[in-house]
Amino acid sequence: LDVGEREITALIGPSGCGKSTILRLVAGLILPTLGRVTVDGAEVETPSPERGVVFQNPDNQMVASIVEDDVAFGPENLGVPREEIGRRITDALTAVNMLEYRRATPHNMSGGQKQRIAIAGILAMKPRVIVLDESTSMLDPAGRRDVMNVVKKLNKEEGITVVHITHHMDEIVDCDRVIVMKDGSKVFEDSPKELFKQDVSQYKLTLPLINQIYVKLKERGAVGEADVLHAADLIDAICR
Repeated sequence: LDVGEREITALIGPSGCGKSTILRLVAGLILPTLGRVTVDGAEVETPSPERGVVFQNPDNQMVASIVEDDVAFGPENLGVPREEIGRRITDALTAVNMLEYRRATPHNMSGGQKQRIAIAGILAMKPRVIVLDESTSMLDPAGRRDVMNVVKKLNKEEGITVVHITHHMDEIVDCDRVIVMKDGSKVFEDSPKELFKQDVSQYKLTLPLINQIYVKLKERGAVGEADVLHAADLIDAICR
């Protein structure tokens, strides 16, 4: 499979399908026994700050008791000059809307806030690619929405390529592309709109609630053919 530069690509599928293996291969945490993994033409052989990974539990990525020290950890280990580290901390926390918390204690924060700090720590290392490994799975709906808004902003404004591994189908609607995996293989690759036109149960997936409502209304003849990804699309379909 290929991931396009500056794209947000969702990687979905049932548990055990190979999503996390893909993550580890891209991050350089494991090496392939067959084939090659390349980023911008260069073969992936070791972990690199150019490829940042945000894991499921933000607490596992916290290494300091103060937010700005936590964000500084990566650049410090890369040997970035002190003045530059200060600028990176400010820029990274600004990007995730957490600048006012730079001297706060992360362990007292909500899950969504912690995850944003984890993303800031990755941003401070200036990655070209960010991989989200089910990074919203432990968050409530508000926290998930918060993190996804940050991810979309970083992609649009910073041009960062994003690979989003998730089991929340509603999070893929704004992605550029969706890759569905099953039993270690790619079984679908297209836009979210094209995926939702299919019977997703064949991939052991469930449509987002908005799309389930649309399907039920369509079965009863209450709405016609429409491309429904968001609640506003459903309202338009009903009002036609």
